[in-house]
Amino acid sequence: MRIPVIQGVIERRILANYRVDPEVVARVLPKPFRPQLVRGFAIAGICLIRLKNVRPKLWPFPWGIHSENAAHRIAVEWDAQGQTRSGVYIPRRDSSSLLNSFAGGTLFPGEHHYATFKVQESDSHLSVNVNSYDNSTRIHVSGHVQDFVETNLFSSLTEASDFFAKGSLGYSATHDSRRFDGLELRCSTWQVEPLAIERMESSFFDDKNRFPTGSIHFDCALLMRNVQHEWHGREDICCRAEI
Repeated sequence: MRIPVIQGVIERRILANYRVDPEVVARVLPKPFRPQLVRGFAIAGICLIRLKNVRPKLWPFPWGIHSENAAHRIAVEWDAQGQTRSGVYIPRRDSSSLLNSFAGGTLFPGEHHYATFKVQESDSHLSVNVNSYDNSTRIHVSGHVQDFVETNLFSSLTEASDFFAKGSLGYSATHDSRRFDGLELRCSTWQVEPLAIERMESSFFDDKNRFPTGSIHFDCALLMRNVQHEWHGREDICCRAEI
């Protein structure tokens, strides 16, 4: 049995994003997903999120779990019941919480891998290093807050913000290659700040076998802070086709 709704506070969320050759992304995606395009490019990225007081919505006490978490994401579309849906496909989730790594995919959707996080931050500067226990994930993102967004895909901060706000429904890879856990993020407010990236590394997106040289480029990064939120489990997607 899974907890239907989980609530808490997003203390900090970094969305660091790439623009990618859609044909390259299509080879990475399992069925039924296909790349969601913006001006001819696919969008992929890293979400680095610190959660505070995460607990079941009906939990009678004001305290909960604190954790640092990382997710690799790809903006996708798929067809369901005659309609085109959109959201994100998540090939990998990592967490500093042992509970998340043990209970993810059972008590709540989304299988997590245990990882260590080294974080340095102030009001204007952030640096996050992630190393997974199984040595499969290495991430480094550092940058500083600025007044304007630097992007080749979006015409404004508002357009970029609106695009990522719509990507609230995520489907995560599981140990069963034919099944994807569904999880929807609902935020009480949605406000982002532009983040100028100084350094960005990812063992997933830097892998030349997946993303050959010239097929992937950094585009923009956004920052959210201190947002009340809820996670809602959604029906899994199951696919008979082979990946």
